[in-house]
Amino acid sequence: MSSVIVQGLSKSFGSTTVLRPTNLAIDEGEFVVIVGPSGCGKSTLLRLIAGLEEPTSGCVLINGRDVTALDPGKRGLSMVFQSYALYPHLSVFDNIAFPLRMAKLPRKEVAAKVAEIAELLELGSLLQRRPKALSGGQRQRVSIGRAIVRDPAVLLLDEPLSNLDAGLRVRMRHEFARLHQRLGATMVYVTHDQIEAMTLANRIVVMSSGCIEQTGAPLDLYRTPTTIRVAEAIGSPAMNLLPVSIASVEEAGTFVTISGKVECRVAVRAPPSAVGGRATLGVRPEHLRADPLGAFCGRVELFERLGPLSFAHLGEAGVEGSLVAQLPSDRHVMLGEVIRFSVDAGDAHLFAEDGVAYTRVNP
Repeated sequence: MSSVIVQGLSKSFGSTTVLRPTNLAIDEGEFVVIVGPSGCGKSTLLRLIAGLEEPTSGCVLINGRDVTALDPGKRGLSMVFQSYALYPHLSVFDNIAFPLRMAKLPRKEVAAKVAEIAELLELGSLLQRRPKALSGGQRQRVSIGRAIVRDPAVLLLDEPLSNLDAGLRVRMRHEFARLHQRLGATMVYVTHDQIEAMTLANRIVVMSSGCIEQTGAPLDLYRTPTTIRVAEAIGSPAMNLLPVSIASVEEAGTFVTISGKVECRVAVRAPPSAVGGRATLGVRPEHLRADPLGAFCGRVELFERLGPLSFAHLGEAGVEGSLVAQLPSDRHVMLGEVIRFSVDAGDAHLFAEDGVAYTRVNP
């Protein structure tokens, strides 16, 4: 196991800055997931750690050793790619064994190591097959096997599940979690799928526009996003974001008006100077409660019943004021029905015009 430290790391392609100066410390044995929308710089950060890109500024330290100028093969890292990158003419055995043979290990040692990895990843019956005879999940396991066969100090994974169907993604998430528990290796995993981030990570790094927005444990980011971009990135379905006006700031919290008429209390402390200004109210679908006197109201345009969970989509998608609300599974809803909701002050979030969250207070 090794730690990874990134200090002032940045990357520009000509006049385009893809990654702004970034600092990040990853402890030994951590499973860190970097999440964010396409183009936010997350894959570039991973490739810089791997040595596949040359940084514009900054450095990378592995176990305290500066590896910024080292070739990828000398950093003690392995990488799993989105595209599997298997050799089509080689068997599963030979694909996994390839790094060991390049290191000129004895034949018996190669065979023993491949057998160990094949047992770990349940590939024993597939060792003589070629990649074209494997399913997507099996190919990804072979790719993982090739990456971990040399006991890398750090395992880097770049959107490894994006080419798999929904069922395989769920199974492979379990595989990665189990693999981390068994190996105890330091893992850095890049994805745009926040469900993967929430289920796999010890710590999540949320990126936006080439910089880190927030890092923390999954539930910490879910409960207390520091910016509106983090709020959008964490949680499924996504947090409802509504334009509001700040009506007053009191000891009990901040009062906002929705659509200029309905008041709602939020357990945050906005500065007195913000009164009369615009803000964004954030409410997660699971925190909305059906209430005939509630501040939130909408006409049901779509109703999704997903087994134990049900979601009502109120108002036209993408239109200002539209909502998604989680309802009890036994709740019967008619399309066109008007429903009102309320939210506890402690479950609501308020973001300033610049997207930064106001400081929370006890509700």
